[in-house]
Amino acid sequence: MSERAKVCIDRVLPKDMLSFHPTMRRRDGTVRAISPIGKTWMNGSTLRVKFMGGSSQEQAIAREQAGWWEQVANIKFDFNNANNAEIRITFDPSDGAWSYIGTDCRSIPFGHPTMNLGFLDGGTAAHEFGHALGLAHEHQNPAGGIQWNEEVVIREAAKSPNFWDEATTRHNILNKYRVDQINGTAFDPDSIMLYFFPASWTLNGIGTKANEVLSHMDKEFIAGAKMYPKTGTTVDAATELKVNAKQRTKASIGKIGEEDLFKFTAATNGRYLIDTLGPTDVYMKLFGPNNATSLIAEDDDSGIDTNARIVANLIAGEYYVQVRHYNRESGMGKYSIRVRKV
Repeated sequence: MSERAKVCIDRVLPKDMLSFHPTMRRRDGTVRAISPIGKTWMNGSTLRVKFMGGSSQEQAIAREQAGWWEQVANIKFDFNNANNAEIRITFDPSDGAWSYIGTDCRSIPFGHPTMNLGFLDGGTAAHEFGHALGLAHEHQNPAGGIQWNEEVVIREAAKSPNFWDEATTRHNILNKYRVDQINGTAFDPDSIMLYFFPASWTLNGIGTKANEVLSHMDKEFIAGAKMYPKTGTTVDAATELKVNAKQRTKASIGKIGEEDLFKFTAATNGRYLIDTLGPTDVYMKLFGPNNATSLIAEDDDSGIDTNARIVANLIAGEYYVQVRHYNRESGMGKYSIRVRKV
């Protein structure tokens, strides 16, 4: 196998570049990040895909490998070539392979790609669709044990096919995420999100292999509580909230990893407040208008104690509110939710 590693580029929004991720100490003494990544789509979403070029064969490979994720996760891809598609793909061989991460795709202007499949070796398309669903590079997993020879990696990545400067190499290979920045598992050497790296790039002579199909852990994780479980609530089953209702709507996170989904109609333009109340530490996301994949805002503890609170200027339309426990590993409990025009 060639000693030249062909690695994709993580496209990062300007707001996330070199950003400081502070932490604050909670009343119970634990540390919590206040800049959560939050890049997963709403569970059960249908993501529209537009091809901005590519041969029929290249497009067929992209469709096939996107389908690998559909088979195990509660997510769908609609290759309808809509101009406002969430995922827009080019096939520029001079630009390598890359994708924006999860809901960051919604921040890219229409008419611009959110993914490039400049090469389609093995499972490259599946890898990039993994990014589009919110997955990061496995070799940057903080639980990973790759012992990089940084001098060699920087020198080799500057050569063909990547031609990267040191900063780009550090961003895409050497730097690891902090534990509080990701939802993750133990390091998976078989993950589709892990590229081949030669043994000569490491200090201990142990490299990685090219993975061309979804691993068992890939399938478990993408279909698990942290991502897109098949048992999760879908858009069609969202609970209706009445704006300015006299009584709050009672709800609960009854199972570990459960995500509750609500919808409400803003009859007129204006400022709306959505908040939770109760002893349960919840996290809330707001999507819309008339679109279950367009993230407007998200919040953790802006309400009373550990409750969530979002205030936003909204135009008339239908909106979706997703609520989950902050602790995806063991959190459960009761809460109530209400929407008011203020």
